[in-house]
Amino acid sequence: MLFPLLCATCVQVANAQTPTPKRVIDAVRSTSPIKIDGELNDEAWKTAPLATNFVEQRPQFGRLPDERTKTDFYILYDDNAVYIAGFCHEPSKDSISTELVGRDAVGVNDLVGVMFDTYQDEINGVGFYVTALGEQYDCKYSLGNEDGSWSTVYQTATKITNEGWTFEMMIPYSALRFSKEKIQSWGINFFRRRSKSGRQYFWNPIDPNKFGTMNQAGTWKGIHDIKAPIRLSFSPYLSSYLNGTPNGNGKKDWKATINGGMDVKYGISKAFTLDMTLIPDFGQVQSDNQVLNLSPFEVRYNENRSFFTEGTELFNKGNLFYSRRIGGRPLLYSGSYDGAEHVLKNPAETKLINATKVSGRTANGLGIGFFNAITKPQYAVIETAAKEQKEIETSPLTNYNILVLDQTMKNNSSVTLVNTNVMREGSAYDANVTAGLFDIYDKKVNWNGWGKIATSRLAGYEKPGQTYAGYNYEMNFGKFRGPFNFEVHEYMADDKYQQNDMGYSTNNNFLNRGFGAWYKFNKPRGIYNNIFAQASGTWSQRFRPRAYQYLSLDMNLRSQLKSLWSVGVYGNVTSEKQDFYEPRKEGLMFRKPGSWMAGFSVNSNSAKRYAIGAELYSRLSEKYHSSATEFFISNRYRFNDKLTVSLSNYNELYKNNIGFGFISEAGDSVIFGSRNVHTWENVFNVKYNFNTKMGITFRTRHYWSKVDYHRFYNLKADGYLEEVASVSQNPDNNANFFNIDMVYTWQFAQGSFINIGWKNIAERYDENVVNKYYHNLNEMVNNPQQSSFSVKVIYYLDYATLKSKRKTKV
Repeated sequence: MLFPLLCATCVQVANAQTPTPKRVIDAVRSTSPIKIDGELNDEAWKTAPLATNFVEQRPQFGRLPDERTKTDFYILYDDNAVYIAGFCHEPSKDSISTELVGRDAVGVNDLVGVMFDTYQDEINGVGFYVTALGEQYDCKYSLGNEDGSWSTVYQTATKITNEGWTFEMMIPYSALRFSKEKIQSWGINFFRRRSKSGRQYFWNPIDPNKFGTMNQAGTWKGIHDIKAPIRLSFSPYLSSYLNGTPNGNGKKDWKATINGGMDVKYGISKAFTLDMTLIPDFGQVQSDNQVLNLSPFEVRYNENRSFFTEGTELFNKGNLFYSRRIGGRPLLYSGSYDGAEHVLKNPAETKLINATKVSGRTANGLGIGFFNAITKPQYAVIETAAKEQKEIETSPLTNYNILVLDQTMKNNSSVTLVNTNVMREGSAYDANVTAGLFDIYDKKVNWNGWGKIATSRLAGYEKPGQTYAGYNYEMNFGKFRGPFNFEVHEYMADDKYQQNDMGYSTNNNFLNRGFGAWYKFNKPRGIYNNIFAQASGTWSQRFRPRAYQYLSLDMNLRSQLKSLWSVGVYGNVTSEKQDFYEPRKEGLMFRKPGSWMAGFSVNSNSAKRYAIGAELYSRLSEKYHSSATEFFISNRYRFNDKLTVSLSNYNELYKNNIGFGFISEAGDSVIFGSRNVHTWENVFNVKYNFNTKMGITFRTRHYWSKVDYHRFYNLKADGYLEEVASVSQNPDNNANFFNIDMVYTWQFAQGSFINIGWKNIAERYDENVVNKYYHNLNEMVNNPQQSSFSVKVIYYLDYATLKSKRKTKV
């Protein structure tokens, strides 16, 4: 193993640079009320300390803005909240980039924000932002990672003037977690972005040649006598659906349903929060980007359900939590149903009863996270030869839980214990994965060693009463300070390691060693603002029995030009591969020919009304005369601050691609084929925002992939192919997916929404390849589709606000 030797090397390396002193701003308590209206005329602001002299982070680190574009921030606090205000100077209104994009999006907007590290562990933090038009974006930070899925409730207001724009923010203590000390100091930083110039600034400088974000924050000193309020809020919802399902006669069967449930958030203590969703409704989330999967591995889809994306940074440690497992495909969805003449009903998703998560961090830096969810049993309905209908259980009652203990230490370091557990009712197997993680930095945060050691135990997986156990480790070492960075790693999983009951992995049984090296030219010169050059490589073996798999080398070169366009070039070389997965049959291997790839990308200035991006990749392999070309182009036009339209197209063409076809009916041979694969994906988006609280989004996607086999081969025992004259099956495929997602959203009060949705979903597989794109699109548009119309009302109730209103009335 490489890691112990590299760690020893790390200990011997010291950095003699003198650290830059952090800026400090005093905490001043407000003695008069502040109205959040974007006007800085309240008496309280006259006593507020000023944060100014912001430092440019990019494109040129260390540069100071001139007087015409300087930034002034003010900060106060009282018994209830922290107040931020400021003025962003501009030469004129035309210098300000504005677009209504909705909450939790940034777009091309100018924006400002504040970042808090309330425990000063220099690792974890939260950020609160507002755009020049008054829209909000909030996030969580962990080292250099930003999680924009986290959301909370706070107040903002802005005003645009001839000299720039002003802003005010009120961040209640219910949105923050902090210690109970009488006198506190927090890590803090202030941020500003000017999109049209491509410049962003921090009050306490953030050096791009140093690793991390919160470890480069300043200090807000001397916060006295603040107390966390009772943090209790409810978000009850009521939804109604009208669903139309094609009945096979060219028409739809319509069914109306009414649902109700609630999300609850409760502050167990100053540090810990309980989040619960009861009878959740995810019917309005965006449809998945389904694809035709020709690989031997499962497709990983994005998580669009807000409960599983917000505040889950602790649970994502170690990459052991793939939330789509919860409420996902039933365990025996693709199983054989004895005695079935017809399968009348086979739901593709399990139903979630409830989910709960508790998370927080103590003053000593111990982060604790607990997640639990329960899904209902799921059944398929079959019809026997005797015309009897029977229910077959495809997924039992299942409990999912995760426990995370994450201890921060000095120098941005941490150690973590993660345990995931899946328990199923009845005879179905149970699964448990336990992992220990470490992330260790030297004193100057120059050198880093990190990794994971994990074990999996599946009870009753192969035989009742027996445990199927495996293990996995990941070891990494690297340097992350200065313009030159590198890392080396070794990853291993034995042939019994399994984490897919609650996590995601494509395969086990591997031993991979690799490296990455990159150089950052951060100082603008000539025509560019920055250049990023990277090279990496991987040598892969099967772990048991040990066998070579492949060697791969990659390079890329990316640059932002002074015009704010970005360009990149990419390359890859892969040796002949011993592929143990493509045959889909244990004990066989396919000798996949080596290949090389070259590509480029270009993106225009996104702050302009019209923006375009394009990517082109081409891969060649001499054997079988195989080639692959991928082309992606995106267009976006911003008509005004309210209306934006975008269209993207992805086109993929594989010629003489060699891959799995089918296994013979007798099971004694695996048939491969030479095939032409052509894939199109077109996505059209329209976004119209009436104001900061109300908007409409429309998205339609058509995906078409055709797979046309023209030569067939028998896979031999040595991994090579032997051509055959004819085959017994037709593996051709003509796949179409068509989706429409349209949502009208009105935030009628803080945290409260009315959403009106329309969804259309259609999919079709056919062995008869149709070569004309518009014929396929016409078939999907004109044939009956699964439709859904919905109305959902979510009302946010905050205990502290209700209590305050009640006192006022009394």
